[in-house]
Amino acid sequence: MKFSNVAVGAALIAVSAASGASAETRFVSIGTGGVTGVYYPTGGAICRLVNKTRREHDIRCSVESTGGSVYNINTIQNGELEFGVAQSDVQANAYDGRSQWEGKPYGDLRSVFAVHPEPVTMLATKGSGVNNYTDLKGKKVNIGNAGSGQYATWQLLEREGIVSTDDLSLATELKSSEAGAALCDGKIDAYYWLVGHPSASTQETVSTCDAQLVNVEGPAIDDLVDKYSFYRKATIPAGMYNNEEDINTFGVGATFVTSAAVPDDVVYTITKSVFDNFDDFKKLHPAFKDLKEEEMIKDSLTAPLHDGAVKYYKERGWM
Repeated sequence: MKFSNVAVGAALIAVSAASGASAETRFVSIGTGGVTGVYYPTGGAICRLVNKTRREHDIRCSVESTGGSVYNINTIQNGELEFGVAQSDVQANAYDGRSQWEGKPYGDLRSVFAVHPEPVTMLATKGSGVNNYTDLKGKKVNIGNAGSGQYATWQLLEREGIVSTDDLSLATELKSSEAGAALCDGKIDAYYWLVGHPSASTQETVSTCDAQLVNVEGPAIDDLVDKYSFYRKATIPAGMYNNEEDINTFGVGATFVTSAAVPDDVVYTITKSVFDNFDDFKKLHPAFKDLKEEEMIKDSLTAPLHDGAVKYYKERGWM
């Protein structure tokens, strides 16, 4: 549905009547990612809090499993989704007109808030000889499906000369939900994704087969983090996934985004539903446990904040 067209179309009224909902009910959808990642439960957590008070504001929220960050922003831009979860680097690329949006910046992209940090998390079989990303040459590596933030990150790393698809013996484009099984079945030597921790899928892969987390560090990564403000150094603590030592890597932040075309009152209501119930929100996934409210409106956001979100943050005295 495109909110920019009219308040409520005839088809929506018909659907509302058929479902017993108010004729004024508005429906919003959140694009997330694969069901095994953290984006899908992130969208679910937001919708759960919105729908909890739906009788007060007549907004109903649903979650869609999608191809990931790039897909979500493209679909918001096309007016097919109202909200989405996206990596901070993909958000920056869209707003600034880089990568998939080269020369065509999406100026109406708007931030709502940041969510959890997402370290680049690389797993490899112990017999592969991969202990750092620098050991990938000649290996079979999953670089992610087109439309995912994972794939977009690989493309940026390749443009920066940090990795090269040509150096791999095989580059697969599996979804993140498929990569763990491919590693355990010996079809690939390594894969990476950007995910909030703890991650059930990562734990399952480590527990199921002879897999280990490996470092993504070195001078080239240091230069990358210095160059792009949406990247930062990250550590996956020892013991989280049977790793004896800290894993040194870098990462992005997961961000919740929308379009300037979505009405202010809708964005205000979504924002209020999360932050008025913040303790409940943090309990909805382990990756949320260290979130701090005021940091979520500053970190990892490249596109401007939506006016509806700004209204709420000013009411709280955060701006």
